[in-house]
Amino acid sequence: MYLLDSNIFVEAQNRYYASDICPGFWDWLDDANAKGLIASVGEVYDELAGKGDSLAEWIEARRGTGWFVDVTDEETQSSFIEIVQHIESIDRYTRPSRDQFLGGADPWLIAKARTMGCGVATHERFHEHTTKVKIPNVCVNFGVPIRDTFDILRELRISFGWARAA
Repeated sequence: MYLLDSNIFVEAQNRYYASDICPGFWDWLDDANAKGLIASVGEVYDELAGKGDSLAEWIEARRGTGWFVDVTDEETQSSFIEIVQHIESIDRYTRPSRDQFLGGADPWLIAKARTMGCGVATHERFHEHTTKVKIPNVCVNFGVPIRDTFDILRELRISFGWARAA
């Protein structure tokens, strides 16, 4: 299973899998979620909902469906604290970068993935000497697998066919 970062949804809608040109991708997301292959956390919902665009509408239509898992359990809370301590211990991270990372969905996504024993899907890339806190850098430190949309689609052998419009 993979928990999806906000940028998975945003990049898909804004670029390569926009719902008006590739509705099959969005259908696959729902199917994969129903099969327990992917999900996200409530904090990602909070980042994407309420914007008044088509992505927000798609996200909002999935509220309360199990798509966005809760992070209030004790194990996830403890994992979150460990992630905060790790972020604060890395001297090269700037204060604004730490604050931005810790104030968003990212640490919760990683904490929940750790407690569920699953991976994180993001389009961020690992950078060994970055001064910005990146999901992959934190995931590597905590042994959480990371993939992007394309890795997951290939891993699950998913492809989207073409059908000529009438």
